[in-house]
Amino acid sequence: MKLGSQGLEVSVQGLGCMGMSAFYGPPKPEPDMINLIHHSINSGITFLDTSDVYGPHTNEILLAKVSITSQLVVTLVQWSCFEGWDEGEGGAGYKIWGRFADGQMNVCGDPVYVRAACEASLKRLHINCIDLYYQHRIDTRVPIEVTLVEEGKIKYIGLSEASASTIKRAHAIHPITAVQLEWSLWSRDVEAEIIPTCRELGIGIVAYSPLGRGFFSSGPKLVQTFSQGDFRKHLPRFQPENLEHNKNLFERVSNMATQKGCTPSQLALAWVHHQGNDVCPIPGTTKIDNLEHNIGALSVKLTPQDMAELESITSAEAVKGARYASNISTWQNSETPTLST
Repeated sequence: MKLGSQGLEVSVQGLGCMGMSAFYGPPKPEPDMINLIHHSINSGITFLDTSDVYGPHTNEILLAKVSITSQLVVTLVQWSCFEGWDEGEGGAGYKIWGRFADGQMNVCGDPVYVRAACEASLKRLHINCIDLYYQHRIDTRVPIEVTLVEEGKIKYIGLSEASASTIKRAHAIHPITAVQLEWSLWSRDVEAEIIPTCRELGIGIVAYSPLGRGFFSSGPKLVQTFSQGDFRKHLPRFQPENLEHNKNLFERVSNMATQKGCTPSQLALAWVHHQGNDVCPIPGTTKIDNLEHNIGALSVKLTPQDMAELESITSAEAVKGARYASNISTWQNSETPTLST
């Protein structure tokens, strides 16, 4: 599929690689993850999403160890994505987030830092050019016009979790190819302003966590699998007072999935795919069985009535709990200061 209007082509579904190395518990065994990535590529899922913040750096190092044949077109998507293990066709994306200081992650959009981070990622990934490079989170201290500089080391520019106005300002300076955002049956706030803005400007949409961070795969029992260090333990929607309420959503989606002859996760993922041909979801997994399940979602066909029913089940009023806890810095829908003249 074509992602955005600048010429980048990606597989219709991607693979989020974050959970292989960070945030969802301890890093997974490297040989297993390399196997999984190869299986993804051989199955036609060649849009891989990574970031220098995953580990930090260990996810990039893992992906660099994947052996790619010259026949494959590999597109590595944002959250940091990159491409280019072979000489190069296809598109890839990579995310820049920020720098670590005193054990804390700080968003940094300073051009000097962005340039250094890009060069460091190129070195870790063993590539010469990044096809799609996202600003993982927006630095609210630095005008977006300053951050977006051309260095010849990337082909396409993306943003993640930016506000509609920031997207417009950035696109006016340099064409934005893709915006990455959280979009799923229970995270639909982006439909009000950000999705329409992307479509107005011809910007591709990359949906991360399209399965509700695993909720629509396993339902409430998912929390029983959270290991030490899994940050989902702290998310409001997975807290007992909200989980019991949200259990009803999963049951209703599950019942509908049974009627459609698919699993709840496939139904939830199919809903994202049916949002339009400008949308590419990037579900993450660390298991080949789950990868196959996600690929199966491409065969699920939904009618307008199915879409409407799903959306009524998971309306904003029906979901209990915010996306993030109030004490977690997310830089969601971030605004940047105006460039002084």
